[in-house]
Amino acid sequence: ANRACFAIKTQGSHGCRRSCEARLFAELRKVRKMTTMIRSPLFLGGVKSVIVIALCSAALAGCTSPGVPLNRSLESVHQPVIQRTNYTFDLNVDREGVSPSEQRRLAGWFEAMDLRYGDRIAIDDPVGSGATRASVEAVASRYGLMVGTDAPATPGYVNAGTARIVITRSTAGVPGCPDWGTRTDTNLHNATASGYGCAINGNLAAMVANPQDLVKGTKGSIQTINANGAKAVDVHLSVPQTGNGGATLKAASSKGE
Repeated sequence: ANRACFAIKTQGSHGCRRSCEARLFAELRKVRKMTTMIRSPLFLGGVKSVIVIALCSAALAGCTSPGVPLNRSLESVHQPVIQRTNYTFDLNVDREGVSPSEQRRLAGWFEAMDLRYGDRIAIDDPVGSGATRASVEAVASRYGLMVGTDAPATPGYVNAGTARIVITRSTAGVPGCPDWGTRTDTNLHNATASGYGCAINGNLAAMVANPQDLVKGTKGSIQTINANGAKAVDVHLSVPQTGNGGATLKAASSKGE
């Protein structure tokens, strides 16, 4: 506007100059009004209120976000975890195998370890003596367990004249359970709860006899004995029905007679 007025002023037109000056003064009044409005406490208070509301909304969103469930599938994030631990015991052996005193030591160690179904027993014998293996198998048979062929790697060396007995024990558990991480009823993702799957997978890990079966199931026998399976059916069919004078139901009274 100032440049336009300067151009009009150089042309010597007084009417146009007055009109341009009027427009210039109107623009200046608008600028002053905006400056006064920005400096006013009412305007600054409104701006502060908007900023405070925005910060509070962000803070509330940050507090509730971790508690919102996000797993939208039916596959639980809490799965059983299998852990294996090796326990070792060194025996003194000779040409005849394991002496009776060493067998008693081995039996005491099995008793202290609470040897049970699911444990695996192996022998780490540098000589590979059959007599030593037979002696260990005799002690393990008391617990209904067999001795494996391959021993896992264990720290340290097996000295000459000794044999190392290794028990491999597996345990199953569900880490992170119970999970009460869901801290809100809002479920905008249509997701399952944070503790979904803890009950069934925790019970499965606690009840399984051999935790290794959760990794790889035991291979069943391909032989089936039909006679054993049909024995109960044969007994049921061989008894005459009560309507034909066969087995009768025993009468009982409330007096216990």
